[in-house]
Amino acid sequence: MPFSFLIYLQPTHYFRLCRKDNTSVFPLTENLPLEIIEQLEADVNFKCEKSRIYDLSWQALQKGYIGSVKTYVSFEKVPLADEYRFLQKYFHKAWVFYVLLLRLISFHNPINEIKAWKISSNVSRSNYLQTPINYSDWPRFQPSLVSKRPLVSVVIPTLNRYEYLKDVLEDLERQEYKDFEVIIVDQSLPFQEEFYSKFNLKMKVVQQKERALWLARNHAVEISEGEYILLFDDDSRVKCDWITNHLKCIDFFDADISSGVSISTVGAEVPKNYSFFRISDQIDTGNVLIKKQIFREIGLFDRQFEKQRMGDGEFGLRAYLNNYKNISNPYAGRIHLKVGSGGLREMGSWDAFRPKKWFGPRPVPSVLYLFRKYYGTKLSLLSLLKTLPPAIIPYQFKKSKKGIILGFILTAFIFPIIMMQILKSWRLASIKIKEGPLIENLK
Repeated sequence: MPFSFLIYLQPTHYFRLCRKDNTSVFPLTENLPLEIIEQLEADVNFKCEKSRIYDLSWQALQKGYIGSVKTYVSFEKVPLADEYRFLQKYFHKAWVFYVLLLRLISFHNPINEIKAWKISSNVSRSNYLQTPINYSDWPRFQPSLVSKRPLVSVVIPTLNRYEYLKDVLEDLERQEYKDFEVIIVDQSLPFQEEFYSKFNLKMKVVQQKERALWLARNHAVEISEGEYILLFDDDSRVKCDWITNHLKCIDFFDADISSGVSISTVGAEVPKNYSFFRISDQIDTGNVLIKKQIFREIGLFDRQFEKQRMGDGEFGLRAYLNNYKNISNPYAGRIHLKVGSGGLREMGSWDAFRPKKWFGPRPVPSVLYLFRKYYGTKLSLLSLLKTLPPAIIPYQFKKSKKGIILGFILTAFIFPIIMMQILKSWRLASIKIKEGPLIENLK
């Protein structure tokens, strides 16, 4: 990443890793088009020119630049004061102080660190995301892909949610794009076959006896007939142009993946970058359109994540490393109800970092399996240090800044329990790493 201090705040971010061709995702600033440069905020108060250039590259990516210019393959070290200045511009001051503490306890020169932090302390937080890069051609764009009417396979695993699945299927009936099939892998008990006769949809319903989410999605992809796979959840609501806008995004950006945004009714605050197009740093299998060819080339979902979390995160990272273009699409949004019963809540954990039992592994072992497999031990530990304390508070308070601070305080009081949970998770993750990925190829 352009600034090395991001290792403390984004240790397991997709963009920390170079892709298989050894390139990053950050555009070379000097190659950016003039109309893009004009939408960025040059900061002349950095001490060195490299910092100013890297800052513009960071801005371009974060504000939604999606282009074909060359990207950086490496970054040079910048002055300590510029590292702190960068953090002050883009992160809350509490997180900058958190970085300072980590630097001090890891035996960096305290005089230099405190001096650089103090110099940057008067830097105001940037509001740069309020002026994202505008794709003015989008409203007028007539996608040839839509006119070609490719078959889309909508994949929905479900478990004991017929009440909500009814609304999901009615939303699909109202889609303006009609060339799609619906593949439902139903794991409910009791299984209600007659439920599906009410809907006017081209539908394949598979009754799966084993309660296994990634098995369900993999099987649905295997039996699908569409050129595009649209992964969906059974507790979601979408508008009638949902499928159209996914296909339009693929066509507009010549992309491989359209990641629709998901607005949850509970949990964390909606990120500002959900409101505009950008290179996506995630895949949410509750709302994403993927070219089926990608599954043929990199395999299906890793079943090491069965009954746990972040299987979609691993697949998204695998796609990123293999240079597939994944676009965060604000026009293909869904409302995610996150209902309290059924689905993964009956098979595993509600949240990756909140175990159901006090002495259960924290985080769930699949999270450490993912982190350690791709990022190594040091970055995995830094990620735990940042993510676990805020997760001490209940899920419904994720939006609360005071709650996050309280989480760090509580962590100090129950530290022995937290350590026991981490060690248990680490041991179980080690077993997964030793076994290796359970990724089948799609023929």
